[in-house]
Amino acid sequence: MKKVVKFGGSSLADAGQFMKAGAIVRSDESRVYVVPSAPGKRNSSDIKITDLLYECYELAVKGQNFYEPFLAVKDRYNEIIQGLSLNLSLSEAFDAIEDKLLHDPEKDYTASRGEYLNGLIMAEYLGCEFIDAADVIFFDASGSFDAGMTYPVLSARLEEAGRAVVPGFYGLGKDGKIRTFSRGGSDITGSIVASACKAGVYENWTDVSGLLMADPHIIPGPALISSITYRELRELAYMGASVMHEDAIFPVKNAGIPINIRNTNSPQDPGTWIVGNTARRSKYTITGIAGRKDFCSIVIAKDLMHSQPDFYRKVAQCFEENNIPIEHLPSGIDTMTVIVHESKFIEHEQEVLSRIAASVEPESLEVEAGIALIAVVGRSMKSQTGTAAKIFQALADSRINVRMIDQGASELNIIVGVLNEDFDRAVRAIYNSFVN
Repeated sequence: MKKVVKFGGSSLADAGQFMKAGAIVRSDESRVYVVPSAPGKRNSSDIKITDLLYECYELAVKGQNFYEPFLAVKDRYNEIIQGLSLNLSLSEAFDAIEDKLLHDPEKDYTASRGEYLNGLIMAEYLGCEFIDAADVIFFDASGSFDAGMTYPVLSARLEEAGRAVVPGFYGLGKDGKIRTFSRGGSDITGSIVASACKAGVYENWTDVSGLLMADPHIIPGPALISSITYRELRELAYMGASVMHEDAIFPVKNAGIPINIRNTNSPQDPGTWIVGNTARRSKYTITGIAGRKDFCSIVIAKDLMHSQPDFYRKVAQCFEENNIPIEHLPSGIDTMTVIVHESKFIEHEQEVLSRIAASVEPESLEVEAGIALIAVVGRSMKSQTGTAAKIFQALADSRINVRMIDQGASELNIIVGVLNEDFDRAVRAIYNSFVN
């Protein structure tokens, strides 16, 4: 069985972390392909390499001196090389980056060099072949990942190499220039590599021992999620849970490859398994809780709206015309509620409201801002009676008023809306009701 291992920035922040990552790879001969991120923070006051490179680019495009941040980048990599006692020089790579910044600065190219340089070091340290992501991962003319072009080339190259390091985060655009995924995109590269080689497992190594049931900034020491399905993860990630990059799910999900989130600093911990389906039941009725603040609700009321076949389409079109995504649509017989994010809505607020008034002639139109949405997610909820009642009882006991309720037909999640100022209390109340 082949395993693809991706190491995050905190796992490769310095030579000591590199050694831990190297020991993990060497401890299992099935770990044949490694995807490194750029070095992250060594401490809370440190700066990530990618941020330093972005600073270099911003200075370069203004024609200003970028010597200081670029020197910090070079020093950081040289410290890692020296700490690992490697006979490796990155001078030529540094010169090429500096020349590009001086004569033709490109944002994606500059940002990608963090992973590129770390990949060179990792390949030398492990004694593996280095495969430049720009040679095997491709983007189409619109800047999106080109699966049709990538997989045949990448699969053949991996098979030929045997053991290899493929830096994360970037690839080659249709125009021949370097293109990057969105921030945190090394997760996506790892997923693509896993799919291309038909890996048995995609291991994602980071600085925590798996996914947590709730935000640790709100819940002290939340319980660990031992296993979670892709669908559950999507729900939690969509509602703001800090997990993997959202787009990293699809390549491995479609290939039926499980993901194992592991801790580089505690490799003996089993971590969290992310799978397509499982017969394993969660320890608790719910799998996790996540949420986001600053939503708006637009409540449209009109008698017999349900008898007008085009009513919902007309309302949705008012938002579509202003490029405002609709998050949720909880509705009744004579009312329709549209939930959107404030940041997308405020700028076009009056235009949208006037369009709704003109197109469907509602009897009333009410807007409320400052709403937080909380998703309670769990594959075990549909087999347990009284889950919703337990959620609302917990909120009632904490004197928290529920502004909105929405539940999907899959019974995988229940979403409740509360005021922004009640958000933390609501999360704690729900968590304590099910876990404590």
